[in-house]
Order: sequence, then C-alpha cells, then structure tokens
Amino acid sequence: MDAQQLREFTASLMQQLQQQADDLCQKQQILEQQQRELAQRDEKIRFTTVENEKLKVELAYLRRIRFGKKSEKLAGIQGLLFEEAIDEDLATVETQLSRSAPREEKQSHRQPKRQPLPPGLPRTEIRHDPANRSCPCGCALKHVRDDESRKLGYVPGTFFVEHHKRGIWACPNCERIEQAPMPPCIIDKGIATPGLLAHVLVSKYGDHLPLYRQEAIYGRAGLTIARSTLGSWVGQCGVALQPLVDALRRELLEQGVLHADETPIRILAAPKEGRKAGKGWLWTFVPGEKEAIRAVVHHFSDNRAGENARGFLDDWKGALVCDDFGGYKKGFRQGITEVGCMAHARRRFHDHWVHSESPMAEEALGYIKSFYAFEARIRDLDIEQRTALRQRELKPQIDAFFTWLGLQRQKVANGTKLAKAIDYSLKRQAALMRFLDDGRLPMDNTHAERQLRPVAVGRHNWLFTGSLRAGQRAAAIMSLIQTAKLNGHDPLAYLTDVLARLPTHPMSRIGELLPHQWEPPVQQDVPTAAEPTPST
Repeated sequence: MDAQQLREFTASLMQQLQQQADDLCQKQQILEQQQRELAQRDEKIRFTTVENEKLKVELAYLRRIRFGKKSEKLAGIQGLLFEEAIDEDLATVETQLSRSAPREEKQSHRQPKRQPLPPGLPRTEIRHDPANRSCPCGCALKHVRDDESRKLGYVPGTFFVEHHKRGIWACPNCERIEQAPMPPCIIDKGIATPGLLAHVLVSKYGDHLPLYRQEAIYGRAGLTIARSTLGSWVGQCGVALQPLVDALRRELLEQGVLHADETPIRILAAPKEGRKAGKGWLWTFVPGEKEAIRAVVHHFSDNRAGENARGFLDDWKGALVCDDFGGYKKGFRQGITEVGCMAHARRRFHDHWVHSESPMAEEALGYIKSFYAFEARIRDLDIEQRTALRQRELKPQIDAFFTWLGLQRQKVANGTKLAKAIDYSLKRQAALMRFLDDGRLPMDNTHAERQLRPVAVGRHNWLFTGSLRAGQRAAAIMSLIQTAKLNGHDPLAYLTDVLARLPTHPMSRIGELLPHQWEPPVQQDVPTAAEPTPST
C-alpha cells in the first residue's frame, strides 16, 4: 500500500469514525429526551398524588361544616384551635403542592433570544491566553482562532467639566477687540450643561427619583449639589419647556379622538388658607391609537371641577373616551361625542365576582371577554374594515348582552354590588356601544390609563407636589418625557438636545422640537478618555 492509498484509507476510517460518533450523539440525545419525558411523567404523578391529598383535606373540612351536628358548638379558644388546625392542614397541602408541581419545559422556539448589545457602546478587549504556550512534545503552540463572548458592564455615572475659554483677539493696527460670545443657555450663568439638566428631569419624572435621592447619589460621586439648587434647575427648565407643551396641546386638539382620565396628587401648600395639605388632580389627554400623532399631555389643577377639563379642551369637538365622571358632561352637551369605557363596566362585574363568585357576574364577564377577543382579531385592520366587521358581527353580540342585562336586573335586589354593576352598564349603554359606529374609536379607555401608570409609580416616591405651580411644571415635563417614549425616543437624549437648542430656536418653528417630529442628532464618535461623557 503506497502513501496515497494509505492517506485515502485513513480518510475513509476517519469518515466512518465521524459517522459513528454522529450516530452515537444522536442516540444519546434521544435517550436524554426519553429520560426527560420519564422525569416529567414522574413529576406529574407526584403532583396528582399531592393534589388528591389536598382535595381529601378540603372535602373532610366541608363535610364537617356541612353535615356536622348543628348543636355542636366550638366556643372561644377551642373554636380558634379548630380553625387553626384546618388552616394548618390546608397550608401544609398548599406548600407540598407548590413544591411538587411539575416544571414544564418551555419549547425551544418560545425561549427568549438574547438581544445583541448596542454597537455604539465602548468596547474593551480582554484576552485570555494560556500562560504556557509550549506543547509537552516540545513544539511552540500556534494560535488557531479565538472563541469570543461578550459581557455587559456598568460604570456609575461620570461627571465631567466643560472648561470654556473665550479668546480675546485684538487687531495690532487699529486695536479692535473681538471675542466670541458664550453660547446661550437655558439657565443664565448656570453651571449645569443641558445633559445634566436633562438627567435631573428624567431621573425625577421618568425614573421617579425625588431630588433628595439625587442629591445623595451626586454626593457619593464627590459632588455637593444642594437639593434647593436641583429644585431651581427643575423650575427653570419647566418654564423653558412650557412653550413645547403648549404647542403639543395645540396639535393634540387637532385630533378627532381623545382619551381622558384623571388621578389625584396631594398638594403640600394648598391654595386655601387654613389647610396644611390639599388634593390636586392630574388630567391626562391622549390621542386615539388610530390618530395621526402619538402624544400625552398632562394638565394639573387644584380641584376636580369639570371646568378644568373644559378649559383644557376649549372649543374642541370630537369623540372623547372617558369614564362616567360628571365633569365631562357639560362638554357632551356642547358638541363633544361621549365614548364609554367597557373596561370600567367589566371591572364592576369582576369586583363582585371575586368576592361572591356570582354565576350572573361570571356570565357577564364571559360576554365581555368575547367582545375583547373580537377586537383583538380586527385590531390591525383599517378603519373601514373595522367598522364593517363590528356592525356585522359584534353589534348583535352586544345587543344580546344588554338585553340579557335588562332581564337579569329584574332578578337582582336594589343596592347590591351586582345591581350597581348592571345599572352602570345599562345607564351608559349608548356610550358603551358608540365605538361600533366608527372604526377609529376604541372599546375602552385603557390607552389613557396606561399613561397614568408612571404617575402612580412616581406618586409613591415623591408623595406630593409642593404647590399648584410645581404641579403644573411637573405635568409639563412628564408630558414631554412620556411623549418621547411613545415615539420611541430615549427621553434623556431628547431633552438633552432640546434644552441645548431651545435658547436659539425660533418660536415660529417650535414644532420641530416636539417629540413626534424630533430627529435625533447625528451620532458622533465615541469620545476618548480625555473627553468623558456622562453615563446614564
């Protein structure tokens, strides 16, 4: 056998070995899959056994309560011990049930994929090579390739100082002096850059960090920035940003469908004398999801009078999606179309069902569930198709629902929670059905409620607003932050750019800086170590 035949024979053997290795690997995978299935089956058997024990305990308890002697009384501590014994039995079974419940493996196609890290992040290469690069046979090891992995790190926010130097230039002939002016700033003679101001605003109104916490965070970085200074920055930025919010409100009132909702916020310095604290209200107005713009405008007032909503809406005439708050009623008499919220109607039935498991409430929830399933199916269709399908398929179902409600109301006693739930829906039947006539209209007001959730989170952190003016300022800043998020922008990047451009931007073109029209500036090269940038 010559050298060529030997090489071919060796290659053939290697191919056979590789095939056998592949077959062995495949069989090993099949075996492992079968072992997993057997383990899952064993877990399900254990789960069923424990569940049966739980049912036996519950059945014994119910039999003692239902069929025990009526004359048998367990008074005082004896009765408590009896109840505690049952509770302990149930708690034991519940614990066993939770520990033995099988953990179903998720399908591989359902597992979330790790998202790639943003390409703009600075990279630091860290090599890991063998300390000894000599083979035991005496040869030097040769680099073949690299196995790569990436890890995400974080360095706490970095402050930096912009050292501005304004050169003074003189003409040697006529002694004329020239000097470049300082760039205009939001805060005249202030030390904060637009990036730092934006960070304070987003931290307070986007990340819900009160100023005293920000003061402590900056202190850990070695900077002493008084809380009063931070508050002054927020106030001056709020004034500077107000024209943007006014322009955003004007564009919002050009839309044909609006959502409205409101939530209370405490006012520390109430306007009425003799009161240490008062209740303010944050009103939220959002264009419908089928409208031309995505925006949120908050309006703050020191009371819940309907004139606040009417003052904000001015002479707007359109379809307003809201709950049954009476403050909107006058607007409906003046040409605004009322659109009800099916989620509010559902909530009343659900609250009653949770406490009573009423079959009637459960049936009402079943009706409403089918309405939402239908809406999910037509969500992405155009307006004309949505209107046609609603009229043809959904309207008969909702008509049947209200007919059923009318019949059930005759069987329910006045004053009960179920009666109130039915009365709410029947009273607002026209408003609740109005969305059927227009594909632009939603079935509920959850779009506005979602925009109030960040406010609810923030309220638990900053607890109150200092005054009516502070509440109005907060409403303005939150409007821009949430609108930026709705349009897919990083609010920090948005406010940093806007605060830098506002001092020189013409008011006649203020619309260019609104979040839904704003374009991020061109990404610059990552600065070197000598030119640090603040981290968020």
